[in-house]
Amino acid sequence: MNAERFQEITNRFPQLRIGVVGDFCLDRYFEIDPAKSEVSIETGLKVHNVVRVRSQPGAAGTILNNLVALGIGTIHVVGFRGDDGEGYELERALRSQPGVNLDYYLCTPQRRTFVYGKPLVMEPGKLPRELNRLDSKNWTPTPDEVQEQIVQNVREVARRTDVMILMDQVDLPETGVVTRRVAKAVHEAAQVQKNLWVLADSRRGPRDFPPLGFKMNEAEFKKLTGATGFGDIEDLRQQAGTFAQKNGRPVFVTLADRGIVGALPTGESKHVSAHPVRGPIDIVGAGDAVTANLSAAWGAGAKLEEAMTLAMSAASIVIHQLGTTGTASVVDLRLATCP
Repeated sequence: MNAERFQEITNRFPQLRIGVVGDFCLDRYFEIDPAKSEVSIETGLKVHNVVRVRSQPGAAGTILNNLVALGIGTIHVVGFRGDDGEGYELERALRSQPGVNLDYYLCTPQRRTFVYGKPLVMEPGKLPRELNRLDSKNWTPTPDEVQEQIVQNVREVARRTDVMILMDQVDLPETGVVTRRVAKAVHEAAQVQKNLWVLADSRRGPRDFPPLGFKMNEAEFKKLTGATGFGDIEDLRQQAGTFAQKNGRPVFVTLADRGIVGALPTGESKHVSAHPVRGPIDIVGAGDAVTANLSAAWGAGAKLEEAMTLAMSAASIVIHQLGTTGTASVVDLRLATCP
């Protein structure tokens, strides 16, 4: 991609309206100084002294962070938080971001706020070392009345956006924002709003989703299609093209250090290589950066290969940001894409 075409695509980002439907969680980092280690008088156990706490939106919020970094004009948040301190902290972090609209973000006492607690040992001259996480999740089905409100919000946001992203982050089906009922509502909205581009991603894979645009990894694609394996990238590219034609929507398959394959319902399919690794990496958040950049680029009129090229640049930038779930700005992308 040359610099002129890059500028043409990214200049449209401030006019884009994108809806993000999914599980917004609070990423809370606890930075531990091992030099301040103590032993608890009460329990005799080692104490990890936290010297800094960092909080930022995670899961679907990571996609949002990347959209904000790209300068997207309006980002509609569709999801829920609990009526608790963590929810307040998460909403405050979301509200502080430019372009973010929370009119369709539900606060409900029937759910608890999704939290990833991430203790990090910070030692001078060493990379951050993450200890066992302390997570808070919902373990019961999302109540019908909460689902109904989200469905109504999906319908409203679909009429107000150019692109809709669906992010299902929970391990236990039907306990988060993206239930079968909500996924069906997104599918129905896409059928009514013919120009609405939808991209869905699920932690468990999209097997139970209606026909939507999908982003998944290679293992998820194998499971979805029933393939036992792929001979090479060319074989995978052809199978992605066949799937996209059958599904009637785009599909993107991420391949870690081998890049990404994408296909359209027209049968067109492409492969874009990953950028070379430069030193230590942290892959957390790379997939969300890909989702955000694919969606923004497509909404801005990029062609298939162009959208995947920007997504691979974003992934490369993010994996080299250590000890945090990173983002890639337009300036970062320009340097990585048009050197």
